[in-house]
Amino acid sequence: MAHLLIVDDDDAFRETLAETLHSLGHTSVEAASGADALAALQGARFHAVFLDHRMPGMDGLQTLAAMRARSARLPPVIVLTAYASGGNTIEAMRLGAFDHLAKPIRRDAVIEVLDRALHAEAPAAASGHGADPDADDDELVGPSDAMRDVHKRIGLAAASSAPVLVLGETGTGKEMVARALHRHSARADAPFVAVNCAAIPKELLESELFGHVRGAFTGATTDRPGCFRAADRGVLLLDEIGDMALHVQAKILRALQEGEVTPLGSHKTVKVDVRVIAATHRDLAAAVRDGSFREDLFYRLNVLAIHVPPLRNRLADIIPLAEHFLRRAAVPGDAPKALSASAAQQLLRHTWPGNVRELRNVMARCQALVRHRVIGAADLVDDLGAADDASASREGGALPGDWLDAELPAAVERLERLLIAHALAATQGNRAEAARRLGIHRQLLYRKLEQYGLA
Repeated sequence: MAHLLIVDDDDAFRETLAETLHSLGHTSVEAASGADALAALQGARFHAVFLDHRMPGMDGLQTLAAMRARSARLPPVIVLTAYASGGNTIEAMRLGAFDHLAKPIRRDAVIEVLDRALHAEAPAAASGHGADPDADDDELVGPSDAMRDVHKRIGLAAASSAPVLVLGETGTGKEMVARALHRHSARADAPFVAVNCAAIPKELLESELFGHVRGAFTGATTDRPGCFRAADRGVLLLDEIGDMALHVQAKILRALQEGEVTPLGSHKTVKVDVRVIAATHRDLAAAVRDGSFREDLFYRLNVLAIHVPPLRNRLADIIPLAEHFLRRAAVPGDAPKALSASAAQQLLRHTWPGNVRELRNVMARCQALVRHRVIGAADLVDDLGAADDASASREGGALPGDWLDAELPAAVERLERLLIAHALAATQGNRAEAARRLGIHRQLLYRKLEQYGLA
């Protein structure tokens, strides 16, 4: 039996969670504010804490930071929010939250997270430095479980200074992960420097990274500091590091191990304090086996790994991302275009070989070229239609990804569930506004909510 603290300004939610915990054999204390929670922690010992994010006065993240400041051994803190975003998930994990869950939280999720929390060591205290937890994280938008796992790993990694290896297909947003790591870390006020190792000629890459002195080679008319020195005290992203030549890899390894670089044409080493984030779409383990990537560098970089899943495996993210890109592409002062249900279905059927980058470009073209306010499926034919129609024909009309084996009624049900859940999230639970955005009567929305168990 565990003794648990529930911190939430919603009386009904506190009572419901307390009843659930009691039915599982635990005892609980309820607090309606951050200040009440801090007082409760001073007077009793708890095995875990359920902490709401959005509360009047001191919010959940401020409360968590205050808890950390007052106690070196805080019990596992599970942050709950009805408004999950990449920013607040990352910041919660960076501040030392055990986990970050989206409301409504199911009974089985309570059982699972408590089982992990009660058998885990309390997380270490994190740095007090941080960015705006609700800041937009660009292509890291997405409510899917896969992306929430990415957000959590970013938050955990942001509290460290160890190298990070970001893996994922081209266009999945690996640079956005690196920028989020920088933005939420103690190095946020220092430089972020990104280098695409595949885009720089091999003979120039060494100079680009480590710098050179005047006269080091033909054309070197002035000293150049290089990217490592430009990123001093900050973060250096080595994008597509799998394409780097072996002799440059050796110098990268030395820079990581010794914290110093030697400019081309010089015998003097220069100390640098740089956090390196490496990104690649290649299988580095296979590259190590075939001799094209150094094994020692691979293990030096692979301290903290973050895998960004392809968009085809993140169906729940496609519509929120599409709407996000439409908002970004809108002319200031103009309303962004909206997606019809048929257009949303077309987006969900596409396999997105170009991942998030492809979706961003498609939405930018739609925002610029579609003359009506609501984007229809016909507006996407030039970008998606021919390939998707051919694929659907070959597969007998089945949808890709998780829907390959689904029959049409089940596919329609999943689409309706997704659109309704997204509309409710976008309107913060306002059913009348959600029905208006979906273009249906409120009575129909109520029936669908009951039908799909979303009420």
